[in-house]
Amino acid sequence: MANDINKDNFSSEVLENDKLVLVDFWAEWCGPCKQISPRLEELANKYSENLTVCKVNVDENRELAIEYNIRSIPALIIFKSGEMVDSLIGAVSLEELEDLVTRNL
Repeated sequence: MANDINKDNFSSEVLENDKLVLVDFWAEWCGPCKQISPRLEELANKYSENLTVCKVNVDENRELAIEYNIRSIPALIIFKSGEMVDSLIGAVSLEELEDLVTRNL
């Protein structure tokens, strides 16, 4: 299951996490964001031992969106050991999401 993240817990949930972290920057009004949500849940369940999936609502957390230069959503960013290491933009397939995760494990 994906964790909802905001500026108050971003550091502890993402930057200080020992696992690989996939952060989904999304918005309630974003159709493609809603499309990939079930794929992210599937990914979170499949890789639960090695991966944490988090969601950041850009409308409620503008400072995080600005800090990570989010210009299009959904924006999927991989963090490893507190560092941003990879990303994808758009309503990508489950296969593309799995590739994003496995190439960074």
